[in-house]
Amino acid sequence: MRIIFMGTPGFAVPVLQALVEAGHEVVASYSQPPRPGGRRGRQLVPSPVQQMAEALGIAVLTPVSLRSAEEQARFAAFQADVAVVAAYGLILPQPILDAPRLGCLNVHGSLLPRWRGAAPIQRAILAGDMVTGVGIMQMEAGLDTGPVRLEGSTPIGRKTTGELTDELAAMGAALMVRVLADPERYPARTQPVDGVTYAAKIDKAETRLDFGKPAIELERQVRAFHPAPGAWFEYQGERIKILSAEVVDAGGAAGTVLDDRLTIACDGGALRPVDVQRAGRGVSSANDLLRGFAIPAGTQL
Repeated sequence: MRIIFMGTPGFAVPVLQALVEAGHEVVASYSQPPRPGGRRGRQLVPSPVQQMAEALGIAVLTPVSLRSAEEQARFAAFQADVAVVAAYGLILPQPILDAPRLGCLNVHGSLLPRWRGAAPIQRAILAGDMVTGVGIMQMEAGLDTGPVRLEGSTPIGRKTTGELTDELAAMGAALMVRVLADPERYPARTQPVDGVTYAAKIDKAETRLDFGKPAIELERQVRAFHPAPGAWFEYQGERIKILSAEVVDAGGAAGTVLDDRLTIACDGGALRPVDVQRAGRGVSSANDLLRGFAIPAGTQL
């Protein structure tokens, strides 16, 4: 098939690679424009999808919007059979959705209709969902409201957002290749009316750990915000990220350091950090942190 690919972050890269490996003709790749990055944020850095597309010799377009008649005409001129979308980051106007012969198919990282929206993987972990998955959705104007052609699922367990992202990206890539190989075999099924939830974009305020909550919820925060932006607490004016942690059966006043292992009492159980990171420093174990940065038992965080 002649395919226009639309994606931006690392989640989308395996999908692009799978399309190429399956023998499809990717006539163009759309991605978000390069963002400031590099040392001190002074260099414009192309998205992971742009970098991969250029390495594969695929033409890359990075419009800031698809609402103009000129952009829509340029899109239609590719005469694509289908557009494959994976975490692109721009709203697709109706003329874009209608241009390809088979419309636009989206790789969405949840089991719809649960967790429509921008942060489905993080929200599934934060909510304590037991299972999540990925679906191939026929796109329409609504926010992730389109009918679904094929889904796959996986248990969440104690996986982080980074681990689930990699797993669901690979799964979504394989599912997309299956659908494109025989679209008629996978007709679009209308999403259930019940069970709709929305995965709002992560707010930075959510990443601060509140020890007045149950430890089980804080451990989910740690996994949901790993590898980025990171869950954290503050001590002596410095932010300390917790990159992995475990819930332990201990108690005390919420926010109190209980022992020499940095076990922190919560409103229900306690959280014991395993891997941590001080601002501007590398990752270390909690034990190594405490050797050079004392947070004694009895400290109130």
